[in-house]
Amino acid sequence: MKQEIDFLELGKKMWRERKLFVKTCGVAAVVGLVVGFSIPKEYTTVVTLAPEMESGGKSSSGGLSALAGLAGINIGALQSADALSPTIYPDIVRSIPFAVEMLDVVVTDIKGEMNTTVYDYLNKHQKKPWWKDIMDIPGKIIGMVTGSGKDGETEGDSKKVDAFRLTREQSGVISELTKRIEVEEDKKTQLINISATMQDPLISATMAKEVTEKLQDYITEYRTNKARMDLKYTQKLFDESRERYHKLQQEYATYMDRNQNISLRSAQTHQERLRNEMDLAYSVYNQTAQQLQVAKAKVQENTPVYTVVEAATVPLIAARPRKSLILIAFMFMAFVGTAGWITIKKDEK
Repeated sequence: MKQEIDFLELGKKMWRERKLFVKTCGVAAVVGLVVGFSIPKEYTTVVTLAPEMESGGKSSSGGLSALAGLAGINIGALQSADALSPTIYPDIVRSIPFAVEMLDVVVTDIKGEMNTTVYDYLNKHQKKPWWKDIMDIPGKIIGMVTGSGKDGETEGDSKKVDAFRLTREQSGVISELTKRIEVEEDKKTQLINISATMQDPLISATMAKEVTEKLQDYITEYRTNKARMDLKYTQKLFDESRERYHKLQQEYATYMDRNQNISLRSAQTHQERLRNEMDLAYSVYNQTAQQLQVAKAKVQENTPVYTVVEAATVPLIAARPRKSLILIAFMFMAFVGTAGWITIKKDEK
């Protein structure tokens, strides 16, 4: 037989116990405030980029691209065979080689009291809640007893990070960095949002700016790699053809100066041969000069252009912790817990 709940009676009982609710919610409010103020402030800076869009085939697939965008599919990225899709930008930023390059960036805090690398900032200058230190005590004791607290690291490890062979400390710093940097693509607008969260507002803005520039350099290097290799080879051919043309030109001029008054047929034949070689060398030189200009234009054409929609600015308000939400959460749990206790107490009676 099902037991019916008399909500009216339950409500009256809770009202009679209202002083208990005030006490528990008051204690919860105090605890919530302590927890909220114990968590270090963190600031988030967001940079928004609009990447260059491929123009080919857009007129014929515009409607299909719009429908695919609603489904979270970027047809424009699929049509561009030589470009890195924005969908893998987060993987690039989270990769170890990318993070290792970011560790050497020099940052300064908002007060101007600290000027250090990202590695040392994340490893030595991070604030933690007081309960973190208490929770770390058993691990430190075990490490001291077993001798596993040190990993054979030296003081210079922060300046000699080897992406192929990381120490435990370096791996922890890289993990902390990748958690604080996020890259997201808006499937509908195709805008790229790059955010950096740090405990100092100036360092947060600096990291967002540095990550944006580093990512742009990475994409540019990838997109222009083939064109730059072609340019290097064309430049080599151009230099060789110019040197050969100048050499043959000088030989022809020297021969003409020495044989101005000679009318021998053999001399005329040699003169004609030198002139033909010089003309051929000039033709090759002229062609390679044109190819060199085309190769330079190709590099410029393949260089992606990013429009900064929202630049990095130093945040004025901390993104977290949200003290009001923490306070509400603790008071809500206290209210629910007290109500549950009163209900159980009523059932026992």
